[in-house]
Amino acid sequence: MNISIVTIGKLKEKYLKQGIDEYLKRLSTYTKVDIIELPDEKAPENLSELEMEQVKLKEGERILAKISEDTHVIALAIEGKMKSSEELAKDIDQLATYGKSKIAFVIGGSLGLSKEVMKRANGTLSFSKMTFPHQLMRLILLEQVYRAFRINRNEPYHK
Repeated sequence: MNISIVTIGKLKEKYLKQGIDEYLKRLSTYTKVDIIELPDEKAPENLSELEMEQVKLKEGERILAKISEDTHVIALAIEGKMKSSEELAKDIDQLATYGKSKIAFVIGGSLGLSKEVMKRANGTLSFSKMTFPHQLMRLILLEQVYRAFRINRNEPYHK
């Protein structure tokens, strides 16, 4: 299985990079994980609704350009489906069982994901109704993917 995390924005914080590197190392035992970092669209602080949609559209085009036709796409969004760690593990296991060898988790920029990206998604995932920085979501997502592989192999991992 190949997993990619397609994300908007550059990661600058050293402590987040260290955590992400640790989970990438742990996950290398189970699967190949690529992080595809795409530039965010430059925009002023105060945007109109139309300008926000234009920013999301441009970022969405960049995201969709990195996703192949045969990839199962899971969009991270506040309005997405909340799941337990066990449910996510089951989903990943079922995708592997039924021949979906490519999974892409998509993390949008600060304004979220475009309608086009949401339409392309095969599913959505929400970690909370709270808003998290998209850079932090990479670390949280990688930890949960790692946990999912441990669960699926009945290997111990703290609860």
